[in-house]
Amino acid sequence: MSEQNLSSPKDAPVSRGRPKDPAKRLAILNAAKDLFLALGFTGTSMDAVAAKAGVSKLTVYSHFSDKETLFCAAIEAKCGSQMPEEMFTLNAGAPLSDRLQAIGEAFLDMLYHDDSLQLMRLISAVGAQDQTMANLFYEAGPVRTRSEMIRFLDRAVELGLMQVPDPERASEVFFGMLQGGCTHIQIIIGCAEPPSREEIAQHVTEVVRVFMRAYQSA
Repeated sequence: MSEQNLSSPKDAPVSRGRPKDPAKRLAILNAAKDLFLALGFTGTSMDAVAAKAGVSKLTVYSHFSDKETLFCAAIEAKCGSQMPEEMFTLNAGAPLSDRLQAIGEAFLDMLYHDDSLQLMRLISAVGAQDQTMANLFYEAGPVRTRSEMIRFLDRAVELGLMQVPDPERASEVFFGMLQGGCTHIQIIIGCAEPPSREEIAQHVTEVVRVFMRAYQSA
């Protein structure tokens, strides 16, 4: 039986107002993250997640309706913890370069975190055979970050701080400059160590300088 078929009304009762335990939700997310990294999407079962989290399978389903939802939630939780939505909020009078610097540093910190590197290497290795995992990761991770950056750039234009004819393309340019180059590839494939915090800050400063010059307001 497939994982999808396990999420039946019998297995996943609808909550009738009883508040969910945030501690159990966190335990489930942490257990799911570890198992997905170790076994991949296909190799991870909801039963295994429940056992590792120390909860019942019914509890897992009360928080997450199916394995796809759980995987996306685990990725979103990881992104949200390191790049929260508030980071992409730009208020009038706020230094634009400071905001871009913070976004860039947080992005690279997240990108080169051990968990992120392990997941990207896993997806690169099994993506062709585990397309669901690759697609879900892309939607919950990169697409989410790009959408927040587009919102940020739209706000910068609204405040008259930048001229950005195509915010979607500009977001690709920004993140592309952050991770572009041979060093990034070496890190992803394990041939080089991730940069230090100081090296990240220096690189982001240069990217922000070039990016702002390209899209500066007249």
